[in-house]
Amino acid sequence: MEIWQSIILGLIQGITEFVPVSSSGHLEIFQYFFMSDQSENFHMFVEFINLGTLVALIIYFRKRIKQILIDVFVKHKYTFALKIIITCIPAGLAGFLLAHLIEEADFFSSIITIASAMGIVGIIMMIVDKLPHASKLKDETQLSFPRAIAIGVAQVFALVPGTSRSGTTMIAGRLCGLDNKHAANYSFLVSIPIMCGVCLKMLLSSENREYLFANFGSLAIANLAAFVAGALAVTLVMRYLAKPQSLHNFGIYRVIVASIVLILALI
Repeated sequence: MEIWQSIILGLIQGITEFVPVSSSGHLEIFQYFFMSDQSENFHMFVEFINLGTLVALIIYFRKRIKQILIDVFVKHKYTFALKIIITCIPAGLAGFLLAHLIEEADFFSSIITIASAMGIVGIIMMIVDKLPHASKLKDETQLSFPRAIAIGVAQVFALVPGTSRSGTTMIAGRLCGLDNKHAANYSFLVSIPIMCGVCLKMLLSSENREYLFANFGSLAIANLAAFVAGALAVTLVMRYLAKPQSLHNFGIYRVIVASIVLILALI
């Protein structure tokens, strides 16, 4: 992979990981239209550049993470941490059980599937952001266990590229009574153990480790780009989501991109 491709992939990953527009969808679209390499190594490369955005996310939420750890190990308050774990379980379990199917089935890598998922979720965002809050909650700590589970179940749909993990959890959080900003807070906190699991899984495979060592330079550059872009993106998106109808505007963006991709792909 050429250096410029590594940098662009890292920037795309960093920007779109924290914006509810689907990082996997944008990476697949870039590969489809601008890269000649259609090999399986592309997906391995994409998995490894999660590390840069994970570090950016941990740094951004470092005070919140510290407080959660103090609550658990010092104050022995487990409620919120358990909710995060419960939310992670459905997608983690589904991803583990369906990993081979997702990697092998053409449906999950089809540009038509990706663009369709991007557009459909975009429309849902536009509708959901217009709805009144159901039993509005002050913040994510007030989520009940059933609502935490519901957000986790919604996250399973993010296994389809183009759907967006942050997008599905924000939609579910919004339906569960959170405003956009606190839905994003919970979405990103939940993503930390999931992203840690993805990175650990990659390192456990000897084949993946061989790929890491063989492509260390391009992966380091891509992760640096992803870290810088991600650190900026998560800061800006959290500020933007505090504004009214911010989710609606992301939905409009998704529908526009999906429409363009579908037209170009069908042509």
